[in-house]
Amino acid sequence: ESAPADGAVDSVATDPRVERLDLLEEFAAHVHSFVELSELAPLRIVADTANGMGGLVAPAVFAGLPFQVELLFGELDGTFPNHPADPIQVENLADLRARILSTGADVGLAFDGDADRVFLVDELGEPVSGSTTTAIVAHAILAKSPGATILYNLICSHTVPEVVAESGGIAIRTQVGHSFIKKVMADTGAVFGGEHSGHYYFRDNYRADSGIIAALIVLEVLSKSGQSLSDLRKPFERYADSGEINTEVSSPQDVVEAIASHYGALGATLDRLDGLTAELGDWWFNLRPSNTEPLLRLNVEAPDAASLASHLDEVRRAIESVGQAQG
Repeated sequence: ESAPADGAVDSVATDPRVERLDLLEEFAAHVHSFVELSELAPLRIVADTANGMGGLVAPAVFAGLPFQVELLFGELDGTFPNHPADPIQVENLADLRARILSTGADVGLAFDGDADRVFLVDELGEPVSGSTTTAIVAHAILAKSPGATILYNLICSHTVPEVVAESGGIAIRTQVGHSFIKKVMADTGAVFGGEHSGHYYFRDNYRADSGIIAALIVLEVLSKSGQSLSDLRKPFERYADSGEINTEVSSPQDVVEAIASHYGALGATLDRLDGLTAELGDWWFNLRPSNTEPLLRLNVEAPDAASLASHLDEVRRAIESVGQAQG
């Protein structure tokens, strides 16, 4: 119907009502559906929720499970008084790592502010990369869903597609970012997708990412294995990676094109799925312009730490040289 000519609005309710629903128990049951609860062992866990939403969600999910859980910074506080809620930055893991070592915990969980990301820390206080966690979760899911499709973004370690293939799955490489992964998941019916940044997407979670689901799956794997996390992770860590390195340049896309020309002339295999990826025998790199800042984002992976250091230095010098030529 059209609005009244005088702009008046009729009353829409004579008896307005507010209904408050607490869905935490239902959400916890949903998360539990991703694992076999009977397989869980009494692991000692320290969970750093960084004063974010994990402080509300994690206790509800872990309630009734056999874990011994210590919560760090569980109070909800959007000023994040203890440390930033960004677990990909290793300095934000300092409290968690120290607590693991002082208590002898089996595993640490570090959530971001809205708990859609999680990073794990092993019993030695060593962080586990998002790629390693993606590979562990993919392997576990494929054991229950043989032949399933798994997504991984293009800055994930090459370990991920290797593990997927070895586990009998189909690996599909995607652009970086939740909108791309969710679309490919919808198009392909993939059961799981992971990003190096610690986002893990599940078809049966409405294709949304969830740190707590990913964490619980790894805890199930750890429980079944009887291994320490430092041992469990080893087969899923086959290469050395740089992590994401940001460099400020005046014209990011021009630098990408110049780097593409340089490495193309050296015989690299190039692709443009997202920025520039160059495959050079046993090592590779991806260079992507930021969508919002004059930055280039660089990721490099190589067989070992020594070759990584050499190749990383090489690419950074090439970027610097092009940048100086621009100036």
